[in-house]
Amino acid sequence: MPPDPPDPADRPVRRDARRNRDKLIAAAQAAFAASDGPVALEAIARQAGVGIGTLYRHFPTREDLVEAVYAAELDAVTAIVPTLLDQHPADVALRAWMGRYAAFVATKRGMMETLRAGLASGRIAPPSRERVTVTVAAFLERGAVAGTLRADVDAEDVTTMLVGVFLAITAGAPQERVDRLLDLLTDALRPRAGAGTDP
Repeated sequence: MPPDPPDPADRPVRRDARRNRDKLIAAAQAAFAASDGPVALEAIARQAGVGIGTLYRHFPTREDLVEAVYAAELDAVTAIVPTLLDQHPADVALRAWMGRYAAFVATKRGMMETLRAGLASGRIAPPSRERVTVTVAAFLERGAVAGTLRADVDAEDVTTMLVGVFLAITAGAPQERVDRLLDLLTDALRPRAGAGTDP
């Protein structure tokens, strides 16, 4: 006997659940960007037009919500990679992308404390950290072929250093310091000059 067809009544429920999840992420994005400190989850639920119970069904902890927002906004940051690689040499493209990524992290003021703690503890890892590593690997592979980036560098190591920069930078740090650290990281990824070659 063939299995019973799926109950069409389930479909609206799933669609409603997806809509609620999307509304919660959008509300959290706006709230985190506008706040200088932690944001009450109740305020996010209210802004999304759902109850706090609905929020907790989708995101049992604050870390779960922060990671979802972080991953959603990382979509926009990673989407620019092909354009950067088409327009610039890989080392220049990588430095430009690091600047965009740093700006993205800096705007997360309302979720920064949770994000920093999650990155430091490893709780916030996949898919966000994995996606950063895959993105870095794309730059490294292109640069290794062109000779603008070292071929002996592991993408995960670069991600670790990049995350370390953001963990080390305190709130309100001057942009010049951020730029200087990212310049140093990019320079470390360029091939070393050969003997007798001017730096």
